[in-house]
Amino acid sequence: MNTILIIEDNLEVRENTAEILELAQYKVFTAENGKIGVETAIKERPDLIICDIMMPVLDGYGVLHLLTKNIETATIPFIFLTAKSEKSDYRKGMELGADDYITKPFDDTQLLNAVEVRLKKSNALKKSFSQDAQGVNAFMDSVKAGTTLKLTEAREVQSYKKKFLLFQEGHRPLFLYFVIKGKVKTFRTNEDGKELITQIHSAGDFFGYTPILEETSYKDNAEVLEDAELMMIPREDFLQLISYDNQLAKQFIKLLTRNVVANEERLINLAYNSVRKRVATGLLEVQKKYKTAAEANPRLEISREDLAQVVGTATESLIRTLSEFKGDKLIEIQDGKIHILQESKLRNLLG
Repeated sequence: MNTILIIEDNLEVRENTAEILELAQYKVFTAENGKIGVETAIKERPDLIICDIMMPVLDGYGVLHLLTKNIETATIPFIFLTAKSEKSDYRKGMELGADDYITKPFDDTQLLNAVEVRLKKSNALKKSFSQDAQGVNAFMDSVKAGTTLKLTEAREVQSYKKKFLLFQEGHRPLFLYFVIKGKVKTFRTNEDGKELITQIHSAGDFFGYTPILEETSYKDNAEVLEDAELMMIPREDFLQLISYDNQLAKQFIKLLTRNVVANEERLINLAYNSVRKRVATGLLEVQKKYKTAAEANPRLEISREDLAQVVGTATESLIRTLSEFKGDKLIEIQDGKIHILQESKLRNLLG
């Protein structure tokens, strides 16, 4: 049974709306103002929210803003319910991320149709998609089946050898890239010709979407770090998925941004931590990228120059620190490959 939360300060409207939905076999929660509504949404995690705009304590816009900032409630379909019919109110609500808009007074059919459409779409998008080529294709196929979007029939997959340059700073973006196998580094070059790796992308990662969204050229370069297999999603398909529908966009963004928090932590680490801490973090970060189900502690085959760029330090400083770690028996180095011996002690350096 689907659950619906009604946030409405008018007692009569709230009770009448709840009665209609309960007769249609929905489980209903109610809240008399925006503050209680947010608390109820976080506690109950309803399948859909119907919310009035003009309310005391916290209006509907505030409710939507707070819920979209919470990872647990951000993807719940949201329908505004209001007595106002001005286009400016409608526009503001949709820009904030609302999925639909019902103007009071409304009849039973209008309400139930709006709820049914939103729940049907939401239930289709709630399916869990694995972070691999099969999962991405399944997501795309479900979108094509449930919407009128005209997406590319077959998404191109290409194999690339190590050192292949995918794109350069200043190029216009044509694709969103998804890593199926291998690794790709994105990097920038300073005035002295030195490189700084901005990210290492491994299987399950998307990259190249920021310049598409910003409508700018690439601000960095992308080079294959380890023989790779990449899926290319055309720019036009990506923009359709982001702009067609709020609920669809939220689902796709969840796939895209699984590493945002990790990226932020890496930048903070780069700016403030000592070289030993930075090298320890860099090793653990690269190890995570190399891990597989069969090999939890792999040997890291990465050049000292590339690792120095990940860490954000001079190659000489990196080599000196690796030598210290080797002397402390935290790592071993054989044939140029780094093997972490004491992961817990490396993590203790970050404290």
